[in-house]
Amino acid sequence: MKAALLHPEFGYYQRGETFGAKGDFVTAPEISQMFGELIGLWSIDCWVKLGSPEKFHLVELGPGNGTLMSDALRSAALVPEFLSAAEITLVEASEQLTLRQQQTLSSYSITWCDVWPTFRDTLPIIVIGNEFLDALPVRQYEQVDGHWAERKIALAKDKLIFKCEDIAASALPENLPSVSECDEGSIFETNPSAEKICSNIAANIAKNGGSALFIDYGPSESGLGDSFQSVQHHKYTDPLDNPGTSDLTAHVDFARLGHLATVQNCETYPISSQGRFLERLGIEARALVLSRNAADNQKAKIAGDLQRLISSKEMGTLFKAMTFYANMTEGPAGFGE
Repeated sequence: MKAALLHPEFGYYQRGETFGAKGDFVTAPEISQMFGELIGLWSIDCWVKLGSPEKFHLVELGPGNGTLMSDALRSAALVPEFLSAAEITLVEASEQLTLRQQQTLSSYSITWCDVWPTFRDTLPIIVIGNEFLDALPVRQYEQVDGHWAERKIALAKDKLIFKCEDIAASALPENLPSVSECDEGSIFETNPSAEKICSNIAANIAKNGGSALFIDYGPSESGLGDSFQSVQHHKYTDPLDNPGTSDLTAHVDFARLGHLATVQNCETYPISSQGRFLERLGIEARALVLSRNAADNQKAKIAGDLQRLISSKEMGTLFKAMTFYANMTEGPAGFGE
């Protein structure tokens, strides 16, 4: 999965168009400017609740085309002190996407990293990750003949196939369910990369203060199931067919990542649906403001974009929002009733 997405020559994210109508899928920031604008205001809210520090780290993971950060910084211009305090870092493993982000955000002072950076200062940190965790490589385990085996990818007659392989009990993940609780053929997924990066971020936040926001798709509770999937030209395809030509993702185990954040002494809120999170941030009021002086066709698009982001029939329920934080006067906006 990692090779298919990030190989320096043949990886999917090294290609030209991946996001948007001309690409293979559309992310929330590409649907409407409202999404990124509200994330910018969410960041300002966190900064205020951190005591409005003179300097802090603002980090986005997997920034795509740079659209979210561009919209967020534009709305953040309402509070110039926030912008002057922000030390902005973008974490991007794709060289092609980094070049695109540099063009989109050329008017800002930004540092780029290809992995999570090591901050050697004690500044608070605000982290944003939209559709980042789902692209990190998962491992799968399948119950075979009453025991757990790892589900791997093998080559058979010039064709990629799934194949189960026995592994030592000591190599099994600690949160793997008991075989007595699962049926034969059950599949359990883990994401070591997501667990590691969330634990590192949480440790940094617990030490220096700050908050993290992750928006992605997956269930609110941990469970069984094969969620490994491939999308090409906005349609599902076989994930083993022509690797490097389609987007590979898997559902995010929000409950597991939230637990790991609490282990690092961060506070959390219950997982929220994306739709409810955006409603709490005031997306409907923002849509009304944008519609006031818009032409009829623009009004229709704004209304359609709003529904696509918050409706249970679109992205509103499938996508979830998760936060963890520390050393704030109160929790981040958008969570809780």
